[in-house]
Amino acid sequence: MQEEILNKLCLTPVIRGVERDKIVPITEALLIGGIKAVEITAETPGAAAMIADVKKEFGTRMLVGAGTVLDPETAKEMIASGAEFIVSPGLNIDTIKLTHRYRKLCVPGVLTPTEISQALTYGVAMVKVFPAHVMGPQYIKSLKGPFPDIKVMATGGIHLGNMEEYLTSGADAVGIGSQLVRPSAYQKTEDYTSLEQLTEDYVSMVKKKINLSFSTM
Repeated sequence: MQEEILNKLCLTPVIRGVERDKIVPITEALLIGGIKAVEITAETPGAAAMIADVKKEFGTRMLVGAGTVLDPETAKEMIASGAEFIVSPGLNIDTIKLTHRYRKLCVPGVLTPTEISQALTYGVAMVKVFPAHVMGPQYIKSLKGPFPDIKVMATGGIHLGNMEEYLTSGADAVGIGSQLVRPSAYQKTEDYTSLEQLTEDYVSMVKKKINLSFSTM
């Protein structure tokens, strides 16, 4: 089950600041374009309700998780709403423990080898290198040397122009923010169609670099 979740996370839109009435059409456009997982950031007003909305509308067709989770209390709230994975900008051991207690995947943010070693000690399967653009793709490659078995999600400043370099440098997954999903841009049907097309571009590039299935469900 965990391996299936990790596979779906290899291209994860990070949805921040969306209005609740837009979350379902945005998620539908992403699903049509080939995305299998979405991350709704916890500081977005109504995030827990939106996670529940996505869970109810799409069921197992779309994996939904919570991002920017800073503490175990927030993680518990998001899991209660249906989040299947928890993503944090930093390494919070209590959040990892809480998430594991509920048998969910925790993806903590790390930047140094010391932090990765700590994450491994607590049974973390994937870490988020954040902010990735500060260190660059070669940093991911360097980390993979001493830590070949840890899954790495690169997040921060990733877009179509540089995503391939991160993937070829060893990133197992990428988190894409406003370069893919810009909530304020969606006002009419044509806007969601454009999101579908942009999603297909991202998915097409990932399919070339990662041996995973991205067929639209």
